[in-house]
Amino acid sequence: VQLQASGGGLVQAGGSLRLSCTASGRTFNYYAMAWFHQAPGKEREFVAAISGSGGNTYYADSVKGRFTISRDNAKNTMYLQMNSLKPEDTAVYYCAAAWTMATSHNEYRYWGQGTQVTVSS
Repeated sequence: VQLQASGGGLVQAGGSLRLSCTASGRTFNYYAMAWFHQAPGKEREFVAAISGSGGNTYYADSVKGRFTISRDNAKNTMYLQMNSLKPEDTAVYYCAAAWTMATSHNEYRYWGQGTQVTVSS
């Protein structure tokens, strides 16, 4: 499966962005999906994950209550709605696909190219 992330940009603290991740192929709903982010000089970190059906979601503590992960299997697309953004959310955001939900990037086989999110204070 090939993944394409989009929707990043520059936003002021407190603002919102919605990221999208579009997948190729007809088996999108077979895969659990996730968002990770990576800030300069730091390791790639888990942000949120969603099951293939969309019925289960999981979030990193740092984004709970501010970010919402969702998917539309009819459109082969996953989303990350980011509200109340903080400067520490600044990073490149990557979407990824795996057979099961996981928080470790090592579990994800397919990756998108990343989209930059910058939050100014």
